[in-house]
Amino acid sequence: MKEHEKLTVVLCLIWTATILYGEMFSFLMPSLFSCSWPHLSSSSSNSSLNGQGFAGDYVKVAVVADPQIMDKTSLPLPPKSLALEIVQFYTDLYMRRAFFSSILPFKPDVILFLGDYFDGGPYLSDEEWQESLSRLKHMFGLNTEEIYSSIKVYHLPGNHDIGYASLQSLKPEVVSRYEKEFGSRNYHFMIGKVEFIAIDAQTLDANRQGSVASASWNFVSNVSSDRPLHPRVLLTHIPLYRPDWTDCGRHRSSPIINQRVLFSHDQEIRYQNYVTKESSNQLLELIEPVLVLSGHDHDQCTVNHESKRGPITEHTLGTISWQQGNLYPSFMLLSVSNSSLPEASWPEKALLSHLCFLPMQTHIYIWYIILFILTILALLLWPTSGFGLSHHFGDLMECIRKSINILRNGTKEKNEDENCEYEMVWGADGSMHLVKKFVTKSVPHTSDRGSVERGNAVLRPTAKKNVNQDTEVCLSVEANADSELDPKKLPPRASKSKVKIIVQRLIRTFRMLTLIAAVNIPLYMMLLFKDWIDK
Repeated sequence: MKEHEKLTVVLCLIWTATILYGEMFSFLMPSLFSCSWPHLSSSSSNSSLNGQGFAGDYVKVAVVADPQIMDKTSLPLPPKSLALEIVQFYTDLYMRRAFFSSILPFKPDVILFLGDYFDGGPYLSDEEWQESLSRLKHMFGLNTEEIYSSIKVYHLPGNHDIGYASLQSLKPEVVSRYEKEFGSRNYHFMIGKVEFIAIDAQTLDANRQGSVASASWNFVSNVSSDRPLHPRVLLTHIPLYRPDWTDCGRHRSSPIINQRVLFSHDQEIRYQNYVTKESSNQLLELIEPVLVLSGHDHDQCTVNHESKRGPITEHTLGTISWQQGNLYPSFMLLSVSNSSLPEASWPEKALLSHLCFLPMQTHIYIWYIILFILTILALLLWPTSGFGLSHHFGDLMECIRKSINILRNGTKEKNEDENCEYEMVWGADGSMHLVKKFVTKSVPHTSDRGSVERGNAVLRPTAKKNVNQDTEVCLSVEANADSELDPKKLPPRASKSKVKIIVQRLIRTFRMLTLIAAVNIPLYMMLLFKDWIDK
């Protein structure tokens, strides 16, 4: 097998391994190596519960935030254009793989969605909204009874789903179609022995005299009227207030986002990064949660809020999408106690969390591009005989050794011949003898063909001829070695034209690249459609 053919095989294997990892194995990494249920983790900081560990009675909850599936409002591209369709396909495919290959293998009992299922939800027509809803259900298998026969699902509205209070008042049909599909915007439910309270956070800071905002605050008042008998978790799409430049912990990958509130012409909130300080304090005081879960920020953030009952931890989850400004998409595994616990141990033992990270899709695509460039360069520049220089080096050293010996012998002969001449003497028996006689004058040069005269013999031309022949052999060896290493250094009499060499290299590169593509493109397409079709 030729050297460039061996190179093609190696590159083909590298591409196959890269595609298998990037399109399949990377999504299996969380469930196989990097993530686990916190109540089963032996490395948990609270590693015992009555001396029995955390492997007791816990409900397994997977928490997902901000899918924010792309639509015509996401990018400055024409609706239904090929470019937009391609971006949507690869974004949807990533989240489908993340759900089926990274989350479902953990076999959760409950799945919590923290809002922002759509990107331009309030601005989509009913037909467009239904189309986006169909994509959402396909990504997370919401229409698959085999999956959700044993898994409960709870939803939380986000600002990209129904907008803020001012928009909800202007377009009540947006709220109606959301509630028809996902249920009430404000509600509470039990998971194990923990009470979860879901709030439409987009309405909390609106004019409380309006019907939209008053409905949310009336719900909060009703929930807080009774003393909590179980630990509570507050679910809010928009995070609670935090001072500017508050540290978000070690999992934060992007710069800190400070509070920003935009108002419409009628002084209604049009956008906000966090719930205001007044509303946040009131929520914490009335609901008395032991944990707050939120989204909206698209990046991970863990902060502590001060309250009368002590510090309250809030986990803001990053987006599950790779197209929403976070290079490190994530989800959370939440272990919820299914047994009654003393009130003093609620925060520590009732709820255990573990943040899990998904594959960095942007880095995978960057590596594809780099590997493609390296493949082209390798096929173009790889020498025909590879990098096996040992035999060329050995030939060159042997040639140098012979040249040194020849020069040494030639010099000796030359010195001897310069000061002597040979005379033929005939013996009595008729035999001829050569007798060397030293002379004082220099021997004149003869022609290259040499001459033999009676009584004289000149041997220097023969020696010179041998030297010249060996030297030509050495030069030939060196020229051949250089011709295989660098076409630019080929001797004119043994070289091919540069244009011909370039054309041959291009043809060889195209042929080898075609072989690599013939193996790996079908593999890539098979993995795409394997994950896209309904399971």
